Amino acid sequence: METILALVDELYEDMELWYPKYRMEEAGFKVILAAAEAKKLYHGKHGYPCTSEAAFQDVSQKDFTGILIPGGYAPDRLRRIPKVLDLVKNADAEGKMIAFICHAGWVPISAKILNNRKVTSFFAIRDDMENAGAKWVDAPVVVDKNLITSRTPVDLPAFGKAIVDWYKK
Repeated sequence: METILALVDELYEDMELWYPKYRMEEAGFKVILAAAEAKKLYHGKHGYPCTSEAAFQDVSQKDFTGILIPGGYAPDRLRRIPKVLDLVKNADAEGKMIAFICHAGWVPISAKILNNRKVTSFFAIRDDMENAGAKWVDAPVVVDKNLITSRTPVDLPAFGKAIVDWYKK
């Protein structure tokens, strides 16, 4: 069974967490909600709550096969946590799936894994992505090796499908 680590913090984009989480669970994946603190209640931008199941400091690379990073305001907080950056950087080095959408590109930027990678994001962080060395494309979903990226909640059907399909290859 594939185990996905979903990174959460306050003001995550509600649909960008829950839609792919449910889509992956429907496909038989296990999704672990990880945050700075375990068993803490976090709220999305639109008020939808989630309770973290694991703390970042208690997670190791062997615990998951992929990472999901939802957008919203949470990525700006997540990219300031060294353990999060280590998890993302090491997952990339191991070729594990890393899926991020909208403003979540800030986390891989800070993890310094986007150089020469093809990605998409919310248009407002295009400059940030390109300044990190990425080749930015305006498309509903972009897959570059182990990176799966999308722009906004409108793209969630393509994003969810790409995540599930990535594991079928």
